[in-house]
Amino acid sequence: MASYGVVENMFVQELARNGQDPPLPYITREDDRPTNVSSPASPIPAVDLELLFSSDGDSQTSEMDKLRSALHSWGLFQAIGHGIPSSLIDDVGKIAREFFHLPTEEKRKYSKAVWREGNETDEIALEGQVIEWCDHLYLQVLPEDERDLSCWPENPSSLREILNEYTKKIKVVIEVTLKAMAKLLDLEEDYFIKQIGDKATTFARFNYYPRCSRPDLVLGIKSHSDGSGITILLPDQMVDGLEVLKDGQWVNVHAIPYALIINVGDQMEIMSNGIFKSPVHRAVTNSEKERISLAMFLAVDGEKEISPADELIDEDKGQPRLYKKLKVKEYLGVYYQNSLQGKRSIDWAKV
Repeated sequence: MASYGVVENMFVQELARNGQDPPLPYITREDDRPTNVSSPASPIPAVDLELLFSSDGDSQTSEMDKLRSALHSWGLFQAIGHGIPSSLIDDVGKIAREFFHLPTEEKRKYSKAVWREGNETDEIALEGQVIEWCDHLYLQVLPEDERDLSCWPENPSSLREILNEYTKKIKVVIEVTLKAMAKLLDLEEDYFIKQIGDKATTFARFNYYPRCSRPDLVLGIKSHSDGSGITILLPDQMVDGLEVLKDGQWVNVHAIPYALIINVGDQMEIMSNGIFKSPVHRAVTNSEKERISLAMFLAVDGEKEISPADELIDEDKGQPRLYKKLKVKEYLGVYYQNSLQGKRSIDWAKV
């Protein structure tokens, strides 16, 4: 078994390439191990984004009902009709795979160049911390004028162009989703867009999960909920690996080809006064195949304060305020510390 010093600063891909079993720090606690996964009685709901604002009233109502059900019961849904060409989705997967297959020294040029940005593996911040079987490339993509292009790889040569084009498409998806979520709550259509603010940030995280010899003991990403407003995941088109906790049972998310998976984050749970739930989820490993995904995290401007919408609070109707007003930067600080220990932070935000 290896000590923490042996695995620190080593890409997981190097461990996998060497053919060694995962060192001790990667072994999850017994009660967190990836077992007892079920298939849902019904698949993860799919929502056609194009129909959410259709001129056909019946189609719009039907799709909004699907979205409402998905966000209430799952906290996530599979987005189809999102307008992103399948060719662009294929290109995103291709450049991600090309990057993670570069020689180690080439990738190290972008190793955590600035705070949280760059190419890295799981950070070791606490003694006894369980490390995730995942390498990732983490880049701020929005606002555009805040991008640090020194962190954006120049190899593959098309990465910057493709990521920029994909980000433009995701920006539209974000706007449509936020407007639909506001509409579900009978709020002003632009309510969440205004709450998130002009300085809202979106980070892209490319995740690379190498093959793992002990998928029964090791997780790609530990169980957690996202600290974001919403998260838009582009899953691997060939290999499943996302699991969501529903009714105390881990459920495998079998992705629809070329669909996005959109989930509620803690910030949205707070702003919706708990009506939309931030789901607990995790990524598992695979002994036979590598897997790649791209998550886009939309977060409220760190200097802003968030709280439940006043329109969603009515003590007389049994709708009390569930969450306090808090500064986003403060919440994210608590979230980071708790995530290292495998703890949720949403309870900290409750009244």
